[in-house]
Amino acid sequence: MKVLHVIPSVSERSGGPATAIVPMCRALQALGVEVVLATTSHGLTGVNTDQVQDSLPTRIFPAQFGEFKYSRPLAAWLGESVREFDLVHIHAVFNHAPIAAARACRRAGVPYVVRPLGTLDPWSMGQKRFKKRVFWLMAGKGMLERSAAVHYTAAAEKKATEEHLGLNHGRVIPLGVDVKGIPVKDRAMTDPYVLVLSRLHPKKNIDVLIEAFKALNLTGWRLVIAGDGPRDYVTELKEKAAGAKNIVFAGWVDGDEKEALLRGAALLALPSLQENFGLCVMEAMARGVPVLISPQVNLAEEIETAGAGWVIDVSLLEHGLKEISKDQTELLKRGKAAYQLARSYSWDRVAKELVQVYEEIVSNGGTTLH
Repeated sequence: MKVLHVIPSVSERSGGPATAIVPMCRALQALGVEVVLATTSHGLTGVNTDQVQDSLPTRIFPAQFGEFKYSRPLAAWLGESVREFDLVHIHAVFNHAPIAAARACRRAGVPYVVRPLGTLDPWSMGQKRFKKRVFWLMAGKGMLERSAAVHYTAAAEKKATEEHLGLNHGRVIPLGVDVKGIPVKDRAMTDPYVLVLSRLHPKKNIDVLIEAFKALNLTGWRLVIAGDGPRDYVTELKEKAAGAKNIVFAGWVDGDEKEALLRGAALLALPSLQENFGLCVMEAMARGVPVLISPQVNLAEEIETAGAGWVIDVSLLEHGLKEISKDQTELLKRGKAAYQLARSYSWDRVAKELVQVYEEIVSNGGTTLH
């Protein structure tokens, strides 16, 4: 089977969806699927480009302008080449690449699957409401309704989206994480810190976390904020943290530096207003780090059931942090539960479930799954 994956950006600074696409494609390759990745140059440096292209067959087209990541060369290539594939897996909705890919597929009679990346959740649809409403009516609605399947990464995302938009052909297949060879060790809480490892965006509620941490002034604990985002917003966060010596902004991290921060954390926090999956949550759990998340993170139910962390409403964040910081035994216990939960989210499992959906679509002649 030959499958094309289309995503507007593979820059890790774009967030979890871009970070996940390469290991997803690699896992599919390991099962014998012939995979090609098509994307734009948005956010990429030469080093990023080499890393992606060394991993799998990739076509990178210039992103010509705007947040829409418009790329006329990508659209032209899709129009010429999409017939070579048995199926196309489209990642994103509100960008040029997914619209161009879906249009090319319909013209060529090639079935396609759409992964909306949480952008169709009611909360997300309420942001920039007018622009999204116009876009949805002009292009998004038809793209989703005529897809062979909609790929959600959490059951909560599927439920909220389908109830809100009247879609009815979704499949839930989570993202994966690499847990191979990562031991769970008791953490010596000599220098404990709460880690934020995320794109810095207002929906992440990092400002509320900073305020709670400053108010508590927990002895011996630090809050380490790793990531970047819009300059004005990062400046705003730093102003909120001013005067707190135990709040550290680490900036963008990757490679060994990211690994060291993850392994050393006592707790990872993601108190988002809305979060489709939260790849950083899974990355932390894969290293035996428990997590503190809001109920709006779509992995909340699984984490609460497994005892892999704490699900706390942001209004109770200060109290929650105070109680968590007191109990090292409970932190270690939930860290071990987190590791066990992460083990069930292997990329091999994800790839097998994707292949099953792909084969069902192709064997049914590309018709919509229900």
